Amino acid sequence: MATARVRVAFVGVGGMGQCAHLRNYAALREQCELVALAELRRDLGQTVASRYGIGRVYGAHEELLAAGGFDALVASQPFTRHGVLVPDLLRAHVPVFTEKPLAASIEVGRRLVGCVAGSGTFLMVGYHKRSDPAAIYALERIRAFQATGEIGVLTYVRILMPAGDWIAGGFNELLPGHAPGPALQWDAPATDMDEATNREYIAFVNYYIHQVNFLRHVLGEDYAVRFVDPTGRVLVAQSDSGIPCIIEMSPYSTTVDWQEEVLVAFEHGYVRIRLPAPLACHRAGSVEILRDPGKGVTPVVEAPHLPWVHAMRQQAANFLAAVRGETPPTCDAATALKDLETAREVIRLRFGR
Repeated sequence: MATARVRVAFVGVGGMGQCAHLRNYAALREQCELVALAELRRDLGQTVASRYGIGRVYGAHEELLAAGGFDALVASQPFTRHGVLVPDLLRAHVPVFTEKPLAASIEVGRRLVGCVAGSGTFLMVGYHKRSDPAAIYALERIRAFQATGEIGVLTYVRILMPAGDWIAGGFNELLPGHAPGPALQWDAPATDMDEATNREYIAFVNYYIHQVNFLRHVLGEDYAVRFVDPTGRVLVAQSDSGIPCIIEMSPYSTTVDWQEEVLVAFEHGYVRIRLPAPLACHRAGSVEILRDPGKGVTPVVEAPHLPWVHAMRQQAANFLAAVRGETPPTCDAATALKDLETAREVIRLRFGR
């Protein structure tokens, strides 16, 4: 596996399947081979296979699994049916990639973690922001500052997440299907929430779970949510070592821009990350670093030039590297389960139920 191209099969080639994932693997032809796809909308499956030169096309995922001949599975599916689908995929005993979040409830998430443990392989959950070149560069510098103490100790983390144009033209090349697909089986709703509360939970994990996950990634440790204001605009947390944190959730919105930002503050400087729209292509985020140690030393601001690689492309490369055994998955199922638990506490603090 270290030298051969990874044979990748796709389960689902709808909007995100094509534009967030398939086209990025297709661009990494030196690293992988697209060998098969399963798509319930058979006309769409044939159209996509023809576009990307994929030789084997199946309707249901069961047909694809029975045929075999792949080293990894990419399954871009609604997270509200991960509990129905992912256990089947894991029984193929090859690495599986799914979109975030892990599941639509903690119960299903825990079951999936158990399935992974018994599969002999791993499930990588698609938190693509971890793969943005800006995030990778920034995290290396943050860890270095923590180790050396050059600009003091880490004092505060703030994530600003306004609602905006997350697509950024990313669906322009989408191949549409015309025939309707069959009815799908969905996961049962969480048992600890009524219908209204469950709707709020699903909405939160669908949109803000990225920031919940990225906060833990930046901190390098777990955290607890201490307060959520009734409007749902502000989340206040504290890390295990006592670092205060805030996530600002859509305090304003933009229509033709994306203004996500992460501020990691130290006593004598900061690391600031600005991330592009999720489906923006050939564009990394940006990093700004301030070092101001005082004592007559001239403050310095750095703004490194980063490669023209977008997060979804780098995420695909990271999954392939994990399949080859070169690196661990950027986010595994056990880590993603923590996000579901954090989200449940957010809803409890906001609504009291």
